[in-house]
Amino acid sequence: MIPDMAQHMSGNTSHWVRRFLPLIAAGGSVLDLACGQGRHSLLLAESGYRVEAVDRDAVALAEISAKAPGIVTRLADLEGGPWPYHGCAFDGIVVTNYLYRPLLPMLLNALDVDGILIYETFMVGNERFGKPSNPAFLLRPGELLEVVRKRMTVVAFEQGEVDAPRPAVMQRLCATRRMAPRLPP
Repeated sequence: MIPDMAQHMSGNTSHWVRRFLPLIAAGGSVLDLACGQGRHSLLLAESGYRVEAVDRDAVALAEISAKAPGIVTRLADLEGGPWPYHGCAFDGIVVTNYLYRPLLPMLLNALDVDGILIYETFMVGNERFGKPSNPAFLLRPGELLEVVRKRMTVVAFEQGEVDAPRPAVMQRLCATRRMAPRLPP
């Protein structure tokens, strides 16, 4: 475990991720997709999960490994290279501030039978507040809901304008393959 890392990182981590994190099986395997600087990877590791952090930024991955050697890091170009997780099954997948639509079906396939998907990213309307503003990186209204609703049970979904940590227009979803999902405490 990383001493006090979760407390140190909690101000930088998504409240959506923190809220639904307890739904992932204790000690389970979690993929932090497009992990960036690893704020959620570190939180997940501190919370007792086995974490795989994937990104295309080798420097950021090296920094994550230095902070938490137990986190498995994988350097991968998720948009230009092959999907590195064929045949893998994770207890949880966390995605924040990242959208590459062709990966969405593969993400769902990479969830274990009782897996939990926690997803949060920008949507149409965010261009008023700055980046991202390219429609390729902005979800359409209800898009995450439509992607998962035929294959998963939606635990929570919300979309709209937020003030913190900075003004933005976001879409958030937590979904599971479980037939009778638990709600977070």
